[in-house]
Amino acid sequence: MINTIAAVVPGVDEAFSLRTVQVDDPRPHEVLVRMTAVGLCHTDLSVRHGLTPFPLPGVLGHEGAGVVEAVGNDVRDVRPGDHVLLSFTSCGHCRSCRDEHPSRCDRWGELNLFSGRRGDGSARVGEAGSPLNAGFFGQSSFAEYAAVDERCLVAVAPDLPLDVLAPLGCGIQTGFGTVVNVLQPPEGTTLAVFGAGAVGLAAVMAAKLQPLDRVIVVDRVEERLALAGKLGATDLVDAGSADVPDALRDLTGGRGPDFAIEATGNTGVLEQAIGGLAPAGACAVVGAPRTGATVSVDVKFLMRSRRLIGVTEGDANPPDFIPQLIDRYRDGQLPLEEVITHYPFARIEDAARDAKSGTTIKPVLLF
Repeated sequence: MINTIAAVVPGVDEAFSLRTVQVDDPRPHEVLVRMTAVGLCHTDLSVRHGLTPFPLPGVLGHEGAGVVEAVGNDVRDVRPGDHVLLSFTSCGHCRSCRDEHPSRCDRWGELNLFSGRRGDGSARVGEAGSPLNAGFFGQSSFAEYAAVDERCLVAVAPDLPLDVLAPLGCGIQTGFGTVVNVLQPPEGTTLAVFGAGAVGLAAVMAAKLQPLDRVIVVDRVEERLALAGKLGATDLVDAGSADVPDALRDLTGGRGPDFAIEATGNTGVLEQAIGGLAPAGACAVVGAPRTGATVSVDVKFLMRSRRLIGVTEGDANPPDFIPQLIDRYRDGQLPLEEVITHYPFARIEDAARDAKSGTTIKPVLLF
């Protein structure tokens, strides 16, 4: 067991609190990682506000990057001193995991979100003799040290900047993977991205590399729209001043986009994204609204071969996909620095405030 500083969320809508906690020694299939950086994601804030189920009080964080300190007895793929990026966890045994689609794991919710405990009920993290909920996405990396499921880990070269690559484990692979793994847009088609946050802009970076005719980005924040244009969007729609359905029809010759990505988590925006699709179009849902949220869809509208696709983590298999993203970064095709703002870990509350207000796209906390 090791003492460490962690950002604890005491309860719903309460601020992050930096506290000394105790992290358990790694079990046979766990790895102790010393964090050097961690991204702050919309999902972390969603849990804090009670919109996504994870038991509190607890330790969040799921875009960790760091150095292996110790490994459990059955861990074979990494060793102390290895540099690693952290992603989500999965069971490794169900049909989806065997087919290399771990984001579709039969136990995904249980292992990443719902329990806050190991499968045997034990706690990875404690405070003053009482257990804290942890193991968020198999890691809970809002801490200087974390006991991490080995299936979360992707070893990377030691010369790579962990403070830049940390968001690959969730937000970036979600946006990028939704384009290249799920939608796979054919040549000459059109894509509309709703929301120019980290996920939406990662989708734009991916779309720039596809043979698309148009990449349309819809957002309300002028600075984010300008960045979307810099990263590869061909057309920008300010949802605060334009009639979005009319603008999309005008930009697509009256048909509507062939593909859409809804990355805001707003159900009204999702209905707009679905309702604007061209015949045989597809809308990928990656923004996560409150658990239990619903949308209204005209069934006959869908019957024109339109599709609604739910996507988790870009349908990525992190050990395969994250190295591909790193190659894109090395080649200059994934300019992550454009979306990242660094904060000291002690300023996590400032980072959360800036992310919520939209002044920062992707906060990355440094230890």
